[in-house]
Amino acid sequence: WSCGEAQGKPLAEVFHIIDGATREHSPNPMELAIQTGKTVELAANCILIRRDGSESSIEDSAAPIHDRSGAITGAVIVFHDVSMSKTITEEMARLAQHDGLTDLPNRMLLTDRINQAIATARRNGTRVAVMYLDLDGFKHINDSLGHDVGDKLLQSVAKCLVCCVRSSDTVSRQGGDEFVVLLSEISHATDASITARKILTALTSSHACNEANQHITLSIGLSTYPEDGEDAETLIKNADTAMYQAKEEGRNNYRFYKKDMNLQTIERQSVEADLRLALDRQEFVLHYQPKISLETGEITGVEALIRWAHPDRGRVPPAEFIPIAEDCGLILPIGRWVLREACRQAKDWMDAGLHVAPVSVNVSSLEFRNGDFIEGLRAILRETGLDPSYLELELTETVLMHHAESTSPVLRELKSIGVLLSVDDFGTGNSSLSYLKRFPIDSLKIDQSFMHDITANTDDATIVSAVITMAKSLKKCVIAKGVETVDQLTFLLAHGCDEGQGYYFNRPMVAQEFAKLLETDISATVWN
Repeated sequence: WSCGEAQGKPLAEVFHIIDGATREHSPNPMELAIQTGKTVELAANCILIRRDGSESSIEDSAAPIHDRSGAITGAVIVFHDVSMSKTITEEMARLAQHDGLTDLPNRMLLTDRINQAIATARRNGTRVAVMYLDLDGFKHINDSLGHDVGDKLLQSVAKCLVCCVRSSDTVSRQGGDEFVVLLSEISHATDASITARKILTALTSSHACNEANQHITLSIGLSTYPEDGEDAETLIKNADTAMYQAKEEGRNNYRFYKKDMNLQTIERQSVEADLRLALDRQEFVLHYQPKISLETGEITGVEALIRWAHPDRGRVPPAEFIPIAEDCGLILPIGRWVLREACRQAKDWMDAGLHVAPVSVNVSSLEFRNGDFIEGLRAILRETGLDPSYLELELTETVLMHHAESTSPVLRELKSIGVLLSVDDFGTGNSSLSYLKRFPIDSLKIDQSFMHDITANTDDATIVSAVITMAKSLKKCVIAKGVETVDQLTFLLAHGCDEGQGYYFNRPMVAQEFAKLLETDISATVWN
């Protein structure tokens, strides 16, 4: 306002102030200063409406003007525009309660909303459900394709989850690849299971991440108020426990929390804690099981199998600790130890003058996708002095077919080093024959699950026969695992299987026992 335009106008019109929170007119601070004779602080939410209608957040105070006699003759206001600083403060407050990558509520805001939902459910006699979600195999994608692709995938998953729930529900990111969903005011636990199935279905679609489309599944754990907890912390913890159960039961599914799961979680945590110490304590040992030529009975190879001799638990089966090692990332140092120890032992047998066939080592998906795997392999071969042609790497169909396009160059680089490559547990995954033909694979190992009823179950017999025929046509060596009876051996010989491995020939044994086996003529033992 110019001085001339302002003269004669009401003070509240020239200096138009409203309450930013309620959008209602506030008492004019200059008028209050004149009326009270005291300094008046501006309210925290004061907004000045400019003459053109634009708004500015303002702060400071108005004070009365006194003449020499003390009479009030007017008022003066001193203020400054705090719009920018207020915007920054509000944004910082928002960021403190939201995840920076997905813009979803974080754990602090989620906890507050769960407690509010519990209070409402308590009054209305309804329920609250908490879902803990963890992406299956996300670490593989992050490690192999980079954090940029991983971040894009997390953002896509976040949007998908928001679309699967009501506007009154909350989707929160806990960090990493973990999300929590709050379902407020549900009538029955089955309502939560409906949402869980909806999420599982929605997540199976591909997610655009840069130039590649990624497919992902997740595991979900559910807990409900009041059955599984009466506060946010307990509900989240129990849903997390149920999520681990879903992972152990095959992943890409959901499980409701049960009280006995806590015991399983405690046991799992105990195994994980002991695993972290097992390498330093030298509790691992390798056993060796020979692979046998079915035609001659000679040893054609040997598989190194890890065993854990725990000081208190005794011998812990691999099926119990390998999945835990994979989940917590310990499979990487354990895998390096297995690879180094197997190569060292094979070289020791050679130096002792024994006739040694290639030693094979199982490689997990985490190891294969790890960016340092090939360089680590080269270093171990240099360190142990083992000729690469005496090392065979066994990879499952799942490992090979996960991002098959990026698998091929890794396999070619491994072949350039000179190692052998084998597909383990063949027949249990989803191989594409076109990829199998392109991959530089040396051999296929028929999964032992087909061996049990091979002479009685026509389906198993047909599968094994087809795999042998296909392997022959692709000029691959075919090996049958789990051979235990003479009838199985007879069937395999009749169908032209190259090699066998199993209890019929030998059980896994420690290095010293296998060295003695190498000194004998096993063909005479097996075939006579």
